[in-house]
Amino acid sequence: MSDLTRRSLLAGAAAIGALASTTRLAAKDVLDAVPDLAGKAILITGTSSGFGRLASEHFARFGATVFATMRNTPRPEAEELRQLARDEKLDIHVLQLDVLLDDEVAQAVAEAERIAGRGLDVLVNNAGVGITGPVEVQDMEATKLAFDTNVLGYHRLARAVLPGMRARQQGHIFAVASQLGRVIVPYAGHYSATKFAVEAMFEQLAYELVPHNIGVTVIEPGGYPTKVWVNRNRYSRELKERSSPLHLDGYPQVVARMGTEDGSGRSADPMDVPRAMAKVLGMAPGTRPVRLPVSGGAIPQVAINEVCAKTQVGWLGESGYGPLIKAVHHV
Repeated sequence: MSDLTRRSLLAGAAAIGALASTTRLAAKDVLDAVPDLAGKAILITGTSSGFGRLASEHFARFGATVFATMRNTPRPEAEELRQLARDEKLDIHVLQLDVLLDDEVAQAVAEAERIAGRGLDVLVNNAGVGITGPVEVQDMEATKLAFDTNVLGYHRLARAVLPGMRARQQGHIFAVASQLGRVIVPYAGHYSATKFAVEAMFEQLAYELVPHNIGVTVIEPGGYPTKVWVNRNRYSRELKERSSPLHLDGYPQVVARMGTEDGSGRSADPMDVPRAMAKVLGMAPGTRPVRLPVSGGAIPQVAINEVCAKTQVGWLGESGYGPLIKAVHHV
């Protein structure tokens, strides 16, 4: 065995240990920790409900200046969040931002930076959609919406905030993916495909941002009882209604269920996700995990995360990219 091969294998083993330790961040004793977010300027997408809304409140209560963004304002959810901020004297600014629209992304980030007086400290890419059904049934309208929202939307926001972060040589980006970005459930449309793309894009970004002292963490939630199923049902029903029997007829039992999810059967606490992100922000830059599974139940992607870290370090750890790879995997 050559010295290079031996070093690669040892580095890979170290990466497994480092990454395995990050998976324990989802344990209750860590999620209950109280971070200090005073002075942090944090922009969050998709804050009308779910993880985004909870994160907006949670971070603001720990002292952050939060830019809570949502599409189609004015809307009741926006006013509810503004009223909460007034009642609790929280520093929350509700901004209109549809992640599909370049101009709204640019305007919201510019306004947040104006209010903050500098580049942002944290971006939470959270807004997303799900459309159920067999892959064959997903027409181009559904496919483009899924990828434009879940993948290109995250890319738009990262590109918008990075110049300000790089100017200050600091910052952190969260990408809320899913455990379905590592494992696959049949008949979930393109959800896994989009979340796989998020996993790849933001791991690559993590390497590229090492020289700028900007961290990246991909959050991998399991199933939580948020309202994501409300829009999912609408999109799935619309897809079923406009689809041709040519594609629908191959999957009658699955098609019959499209658009009928009731959101029940999940009891995990959605606050796990904002607590986990806050805990990451409480860690020193350079020690934060590139991936963080968060779940009230099974976490099937842990082994995949571990072998991927080992592979990256073993493949590129001794190459010219080695310092970037090792910095991200804490080897």
